[in-house]
Amino acid sequence: MAEYKLLLPSMGEGVMEATIITWLFNEGDTVKEDDSVVEIATDKVDSDVPTPVSGKIVKILKQKDEVAKVGEAIAILEIEGEGGNTTSEEVKTETPAAAPDTETLKAIEEPLQTAASNVEFSGELYLSPLVKSIAQQENISESELKTIKGSGLEGRITKEDILSYVANRGSQPQAAPQQAAPVQAAVSAPQPVTASAPAPTVPVAAGDEIIPMDRMRKIIAENMVKAKQIAPHVTSFIETDVTNVVKWRNKHKDLFEKREGEKLTFMPIFVKAVVKAIQDYPLINVSVNGENIIKKKNINIGMATALPDGNLIVPVIKNADQLSLSGLAKAINDLAYRARNKKLRPEDTQGATYTISNVGSFGNLMGTPIIPQPQVAILAIGAIVKKPAVLETKDGDVIAIRQLMFMSHSYDHRVVDGSLGGMFLKHVHDYLQNWDMNTEI
Repeated sequence: MAEYKLLLPSMGEGVMEATIITWLFNEGDTVKEDDSVVEIATDKVDSDVPTPVSGKIVKILKQKDEVAKVGEAIAILEIEGEGGNTTSEEVKTETPAAAPDTETLKAIEEPLQTAASNVEFSGELYLSPLVKSIAQQENISESELKTIKGSGLEGRITKEDILSYVANRGSQPQAAPQQAAPVQAAVSAPQPVTASAPAPTVPVAAGDEIIPMDRMRKIIAENMVKAKQIAPHVTSFIETDVTNVVKWRNKHKDLFEKREGEKLTFMPIFVKAVVKAIQDYPLINVSVNGENIIKKKNINIGMATALPDGNLIVPVIKNADQLSLSGLAKAINDLAYRARNKKLRPEDTQGATYTISNVGSFGNLMGTPIIPQPQVAILAIGAIVKKPAVLETKDGDVIAIRQLMFMSHSYDHRVVDGSLGGMFLKHVHDYLQNWDMNTEI
């Protein structure tokens, strides 16, 4: 028999560690190859870790709520074979055998650093290579980093935290030079961001139930507060006649499911309309970085997905503009299934440039969702409802039963004015209302 070390696998760019949530097997249990043996959580997503070999778990090295680094052994298995210690790398070479050493990290970071950067770090703060390289590029000192409230595990700074700090760095108050005239200082010094009021203490009455927030709910709550503090939200509404969309889907859904083994929902159609509107108005597909606007090359659509436990996650359809309707349907179904079954990888929730929230799936007519940072806009899709509507015909106006749906477009008023936000929404409306019944799937 041989000893095999089960290592925490790589989980995507910038993810260097994870917290053990639950072991699905106990010491002494026998597991088969590809069995999920432990549930883990990163600051992005919860997922399972499968074992690449069959064997018996002889020792669990990382207990519930403990943190493990990528490449660190989390359990020891006894497997068939002879001699020596075996690691995941020896069985499946694509899984890292150990966390990178100092020299390896240095080799990774150096190409990302700017030549002019002289920022050094004492090692007092834990910084992933990606966060450290961003700090060096932006010339952020260690003392500044200590002021950033990290949303990662144990308060560590994530990529989103430092990018959010960089985006708002220019709005922090700065002391005016003593030689400057008072009037000039008053004009040039940016106004400080008003801190949020402390939450009130809520009295607990007899019979009240106290439900502690789980890890994901804490992250959601913190991110939502940050997003509202960073971006001034404005929302535009429109009502769209989607009768053609409903008829087209009813015509094709059974054939599509029989041909592809996939359900044809409305979401691929909504995504296709949003992608076309982004191509018409690319300044919706941007992020704010200090006083700069970054126009994104890729169109990556996030889709807000409710989980069985009531939490929310936003998997991302990468390069949605390069997918056909059939490709979008498959990508959406795959992401939704894996989200609800805790099979998402961390990279599946990264890189969104625009997000859609289908509040209609809960029977809601409309909503005003919060813009996820660092995006600048989000679209809410309401329920499709049959209503009487006035139609213009060559013989005059008539009243007919139509399939109507509200959409609301929330956008960041720092960079998206009402004209751009409204015209973008109108184009999504036009694409859906004038849906071509001859569209192929």
